[in-house]
Parts: sequence; structure tokens; C-alpha cells
Amino acid sequence: MPTYAVEQLDTVTIASRTPLDGMDLMSPFVWKEGDRYRMMVRGVPDPLGPTDPTGLIACGESSDGLNFTLDAKLAVAPGADPADADGGGCEDPTVVLTDAGYVVYYTGVDAKRTQGVMIAASGPTLETLVKRRVALAAPAGEGNIKEATLVQTPAGDWRLFYEYAALFDGGVGASRVGVARAGALGEDWESIADPFPTREDSWDNWHLSTGPICRLPGVDPVMFYNGATLDARWRIGWISFSEDYSRVTGRGLEPLILPPPPADRSKTDIAFAASTVIEDGGISLYFSLEDRILRRARIRYYA
Repeated sequence: MPTYAVEQLDTVTIASRTPLDGMDLMSPFVWKEGDRYRMMVRGVPDPLGPTDPTGLIACGESSDGLNFTLDAKLAVAPGADPADADGGGCEDPTVVLTDAGYVVYYTGVDAKRTQGVMIAASGPTLETLVKRRVALAAPAGEGNIKEATLVQTPAGDWRLFYEYAALFDGGVGASRVGVARAGALGEDWESIADPFPTREDSWDNWHLSTGPICRLPGVDPVMFYNGATLDARWRIGWISFSEDYSRVTGRGLEPLILPPPPADRSKTDIAFAASTVIEDGGISLYFSLEDRILRRARIRYYA
């Protein structure tokens, strides 16, 4: 069976004197513009106090894809009004480049930290983003919409993959991957059937979360998704789709990336995929460890 393999692991660093100094770092969304790497990244105060934002989003750049410098001003910050959909925090940025500039989907958390929704912001530059609307909120039986991944099909319409909180009999909850479709960016999203399930007796038997989707020439689109057991030990795996994302064409049996044992055993046991860059005939996968450290994996496809 065709597969993906990690060939190199690197540390991603952020220069000091930024709005996120001293914070835990996660959700590194990285892309290339010309010969420069751009990044949007979430910072979380450590420790997180009861009135602290659950996330602040900053933008930066790098010449080598590993050593980044962030802008002095935050790119996305919580709303000033406690009634705002993102009054409690801004998380999980995803960037789409358009002819008009940038569209950024991110998770907005309410001031009470009870609900997450998908919010779209746009602007000609990342320094001039304007929050436009709540793009997707939880339908009945779901909650905490987060972790957007956006792709366009060959027919020209769009798919928005996202994580949601599912509640089962007995009040037991789990994360799942959902998907919605729209004819164009800016139109309303319509949720459709979940794209793939958990697997019994496997490393992804309880929780699932969205990861980035990319495509090598002549190969099916692949998502590097996040999966976990009931005790929330998150690992990164892969799953491929048909061109229109209507069916699964392959899925790795074992995790692609497992986190090393944390130096501090009190830290979270988690590796979580955020974004990809296609370069040098392979894939650069940006992810976080322990919800606080940034890494890059170089991945090769083998037919």
C-alpha cells in the first residue's frame, strides 16, 4: 500500500520580543509567498488564568522555514465586548490566499469558554484583517467548532473540514471530524456526512481532529489528521481522499508522528498537526508538541 514516512524532524523557533513572549505556542499555520515563509501562530498564556484569553494569534515570517520573527502587533485578538463570539480567545488560524488578499478562518471562544465557533476574517494584508462573520456554528448535537481545513474541489466548490465535540449516551464526549460544503468562499456552509470514523482497537479509537490537506503531483489528496484514545494521547496519522473528497482512498495503520516522552511529565502527551508546505519533492508538516512547542517534519511519499 502507498504510504508516507517521516525522514527528518526539526525544531521551529520564534525570536524573542514579540506579543507571544513567555506563552505556549501551538497551531503553526505556515505557507510560502515567493522565497519567504509566512506563519500565523496561536499563543496561550502559561499558566492560563481564569480571565486570560485562550488564544492570541500573531503573524511572522522566516527565510528558512524554521526560524521565525513575529510582527510587533497581534494579527487577531479577542473581541473587546464580552458578548463577542471571540470574547474569550482566538485559536487555530487557517489562511486562504485569494485574489483580493487573505481570508483567515479561526476559532472564536466566547467569554465564558463554553462555546467555540468558526469565524472568518479577511483583508488585503494580514495587518489589516477585518472580522467578517461567524462562518460556522455548531448544529444540534455538536459543539466547539474548531481547527478549520479548507480545500477546493476540481468542480470549483469548497470543503471545510473541522473538529466538533460529539456527545454520546451517558454524557461521554469525544472529538470528531466534520465537513461542510459551499459553492464559494463567503457563502453559507452546509454540513454533510462525516468524512471518516474512528477505528476500534487502534490509536485513533476515540478522538479525531482535523489536520492539513495537501497533494503531491499525481497522488490523491492527503490529510495529516490528529487522533487519540479515550485518555487523550494525541498522535498524527494520514488519510487520503478522492479528488472530490467524497470517499477515502487510503489510511495509515500506525501513527506517522508520536510525541517523545515530555521532559515534564505533567505536560500534555500530544502531537498535533497544523499545516503543510510542498517543497523539494516532499512535504513539510508543521505541528506542535505538548501544546507548547513547535516542530517541522519532512515527509516523503512512497508508492
